[in-house]
Formats: sequence, C-alpha cells, structure tokens
Amino acid sequence: MDPAQLHHRRILVVDDEAANVSSLLRLLERSGYTQVRGVTDSRHVVREFESFGPDLLLLDLRMPHVDGFQVLASLRGSVPKDEYLPVLVLTGDLSPEVREQALSAGARDFLTKPFDLTEVLLRIRNLLEARVLHLALRDTNRTLENRVRERTRELAEAQLEILERLALAADYRDDLTGRHAQRVGLLASLLMAELGRPDEEVHLVRWAATLHDVGKIGVPDSILMKPGPLDDAEYQVIRTHVDIGEKILSGSRFPLLNLASEIARTHHERWDGTGYNGLTGREIPLPGRVVALADAYDSLTHVRPYKDAVGPREAVVRIEQDRGSHFDPEVVDAFLALRDRGELETLDARVRQEKRNPLDGAPIHFLINSP
Repeated sequence: MDPAQLHHRRILVVDDEAANVSSLLRLLERSGYTQVRGVTDSRHVVREFESFGPDLLLLDLRMPHVDGFQVLASLRGSVPKDEYLPVLVLTGDLSPEVREQALSAGARDFLTKPFDLTEVLLRIRNLLEARVLHLALRDTNRTLENRVRERTRELAEAQLEILERLALAADYRDDLTGRHAQRVGLLASLLMAELGRPDEEVHLVRWAATLHDVGKIGVPDSILMKPGPLDDAEYQVIRTHVDIGEKILSGSRFPLLNLASEIARTHHERWDGTGYNGLTGREIPLPGRVVALADAYDSLTHVRPYKDAVGPREAVVRIEQDRGSHFDPEVVDAFLALRDRGELETLDARVRQEKRNPLDGAPIHFLINSP
C-alpha cells in the first residue's frame, strides 16, 4: 500500500512525558501525517478519543493518575466489539507479564523506549495498513448486507404479490369487492394479536388467511354463483373447496403455505363439531377458528351474488349469537374487544393502506424462511 494513502489517517499519541509526545508528533508530521494529536494527561484521553476518533492510538503504559491499562479499559465502551482499532503500546518494560497484560487489554504491537525512529514509522505504517484494510472490508460487507436486504425484500414483495393474486383469483369467483381475502386476512391477524399470539404467528396468519378460499377455483360457477339456496348435491360440491384448497397449498417447504393449507382445510369447522369435517372445540387449530369468524363477519357485511349484505351491528349480533356453537367463545370475545375499540370500522381503509406498502412493519423472514 502506498504510504501516501495513510497520511490522512488520525493518530493520537498518549504519554505523560511531553518530550516523548513532541518528538513523536514532529516525526509523524515530517513523514507526511497530517492529522496527529498528543495528550500528556491520561485523564483526558477518553474525551479526546471520542472527539478525535483516531485510527491509531500510541499509548504509554506507565503514567500517573490513569495508567495505560486503565485507559484501555475505559475505551472499551467507545469501540464496537467488531471494530479493529490498533493500539501501539509505548513502554520500556517488555517483560512477559506486561506484554501478556497489554495484549489481553487490546494492544496490537509494542514500541520500546528509547524509540528507534525507523522502527516507529514502520510499525505505525503496518498498523494503519491493517486499519485501512479493515475499514474497506467493513464497508464492503455493509454494501453487500444492504444489497442482500434489498434483494430479500424484493423477494418477499414478489411472493406476497403472488399470494395476493392467487387469493384474488378465488375472490373474483363470488366476491364483488375483490378484497374479501385481504379483509379476512387482516381481521384474522387482529384477532390473533388480541388473543396474545406471538408477532411472527400474527404475521403468518395475516397472509396465510388470504388463501382460505383458494379451493373455490375448483367449484363450478353454476354452483358458486347460484342466486338461490343450494340443494344437497350442490352443497356437497361447495364443501369440496376446503379439500381442493388444502391440496393446492399442501406439501410446501414454507411455513406460510403450510399454515395456509391448514386454514383452507379448517376454516369451515364449527366449535360444536357440526362443521365440514366434524372437528370439535380445540381440535380445530386456532388459525382455523379465527379465520372462521373473520370469514363469516366479512361475508355477512358484503354483498354476494346469492345474498344481500347486513349492517355491521347486525353482523356482530349474529356472531355473538353463535358464540359457543359456531365460534370459539374466546375468539368471539377478542372480536368484541376489537369492535369496542372501533377497529372493525377501519378494515377497508387499512386494507387499502396495506396495498400501497404490504410489508410495512412486518418482518420479512417470516415469509421467505423455510425449515
């Protein structure tokens, strides 16, 4: 490395003997170093260190008030653990005990008093070269980390868009608003949070729940869009959408899709066991119980080809009436708590906001990680 590349690096000299400090500063300045400072009172080193930000510290060990070992201990809080800051110890005592203690405290090299000027400059250059290479590697690593974070976010956004479009394909079959899946996902995540579930589980449900009706892709329009009630045979066909959804989503190596498969299979179960597959109470996975309520509330409050919408108040009354029969009582209680805080009234607005920034506030790893 060309020594000229090192001349703008900051060097701090600490020695209680003013003559030593002056001679070192003159030597450094004559050798082209432009940012050098000296301290003779070791009690001021930490303050000077923090204001100057040196790339190299030349430190005497034997000083009054605060010795070099105490200075090194005081500086530990100012230097990050992964930071390479070279310390060149100035000492007339090179006993094995002193060397070991100095190296353990953070020293990188030693200069023996009285100084050999050529040796001083060579050791300073070697340590500064190591410092410069460390800083270059650190900057490269930070650039790479930023690129990885950017690419990871792009991957997560692409995966979310695929999920959203798959959910939208199911929504277009019988949802006139085109946002049923997103509202159900959002309400389900709010319920999970109200029930005290961990943040990562809340985020997983937020997006897995949007695929709860993806199996409707396999149901004929003549049944799905029928304006009147279904007969028994048609009802059996409509029930197959939970099996179709499970098959579409199952077998993935991603936790998100595995959870979506579970929700697709269980969101038409009922607390009293009279649902599609006869699961009862806590046999039904919690995400399935939560999505059952979120799906029912959103279906009640929005027009479908085969029914009119009811108002939010009436929908809440119907949900309450089905507490302990259709719905898990604890999930209903969480739902009523959301109602009391006015969060049900803002679902549409929040879905529109999420459309602009779907990953706002969400950890990315929950989406792209696989076991």
